[in-house]
Amino acid sequence: MTEYDAIFIGAGQAGPFLAARMAADGQKVALIERKFLGGTCVNAGCMPTKTLVASAHAAAAARRAASFGVIFRGPIDVDMTVVKARAEKVTLDARKALTEWLGSFDSMSVIYGHALLEDQRTVVVNSEKLTAPRIFINVGARPTIPAFPGINEVDYFTSTSILQLCSVPEHLVVIGGSYIGLEFAQMYRRFGAKVTVIERGPRLLSREDDDVSCAVEEILRSEGVATHTSASGFSFRRDGDGVEVRFSKDTLVHGSHLLLAVGRTPNTDDLGLASAGVRIDDRGFIEVNDRLETSVAGIWALGDCNGRGAFTHTSYNDYEISAANLLDGDNRKLSDRIPAYALYIDPPLGRVGMTEDEARRSGKSILVSARPMSRVGRAVEKGETAGFMKLIADADTKQILGASVLGVGGDEVIHGIIDAKTAGIPFSDLKWAVPIHPTVSELFPTLIRDLRPM
Repeated sequence: MTEYDAIFIGAGQAGPFLAARMAADGQKVALIERKFLGGTCVNAGCMPTKTLVASAHAAAAARRAASFGVIFRGPIDVDMTVVKARAEKVTLDARKALTEWLGSFDSMSVIYGHALLEDQRTVVVNSEKLTAPRIFINVGARPTIPAFPGINEVDYFTSTSILQLCSVPEHLVVIGGSYIGLEFAQMYRRFGAKVTVIERGPRLLSREDDDVSCAVEEILRSEGVATHTSASGFSFRRDGDGVEVRFSKDTLVHGSHLLLAVGRTPNTDDLGLASAGVRIDDRGFIEVNDRLETSVAGIWALGDCNGRGAFTHTSYNDYEISAANLLDGDNRKLSDRIPAYALYIDPPLGRVGMTEDEARRSGKSILVSARPMSRVGRAVEKGETAGFMKLIADADTKQILGASVLGVGGDEVIHGIIDAKTAGIPFSDLKWAVPIHPTVSELFPTLIRDLRPM
């Protein structure tokens, strides 16, 4: 049995950075990964998919270039082999950089294989036993495959496997109208496919406010993406070389390709968690407290597998919390994290804090302000006026409760509000800021001055 100071199971966006901190301090650590370093973000998430989004944006911009006075002589074609190769290069370069960086630590052992907890301090990998007083689980999640009737009789893609597609589908049917599904829907529509999105909920993006959901649907429909909501009773069968999707009794959609984007399942079912006494919830997520400690002293769960965040930035923040508490003598808590994220359709949606609906249900005295992007000079200049900006605040405490920026640069613009919320700055202190013109962010003081009870 080999002894370590710490064992890390999984090499996503939390574990490797904490392992590196410990190794840099001279601690002996083992980092175990069953497949690729970097987790979902590097290999099947943010990096390759946003590279594809960038290619899709370039195709869309080329098609509307004439409205800017830029004339192409000939049709706009998309070479998916080049698109795919570009995304693969981004992933491989990032993976190589991680491999070289982690391999530079003398006191770190990077082990490839499947890790199994034998007890609270012992991990078995490649038939060898490792032991440590501290174990960190960072195994991420995978696409969920529901037990739909007929699903195992048809070919389908997940958000991972569709990255290997090197041609444009004739008709891509997307099951799931949330963040992942909508990004791929718009992307492949811009590549030239016919696209249909089918969502079980009453609207797309069910976690967002109605006005956000409706605006996103309108953006997608304006580009030719068909949508169906309140769908139920799914079943699937082969239709020649494609697939037939039946839902809501007798509604049929025939597609050449099928993408399942209906959520993610934590990779916790084959780790031997029961042998170590680590508790999971009814969805398979590892239960953690405010310091990311599991039900077993000396075992932590970081990243997507703890169900407390589903993004690269929340996973990395799990590392920051753990490092601060374990190595820096700090007392950082998970509950202090301000929720923020983005939807990478074009234009993107940047979100932070409460939705308007959540704020209303909280019982607070709320103020709301909104402005369409058609009244934002920067958006008009760029010819990208879809969407709107919305700010929600507490009338009593003068604190910003939340914001939505659906529009050009929304994923970057939202950081002004993230920073203000992090610093606890009342909106009254921001009202007379002098932002740069012409930008989208310059509208925040105007939004603040326009806050009204709703």
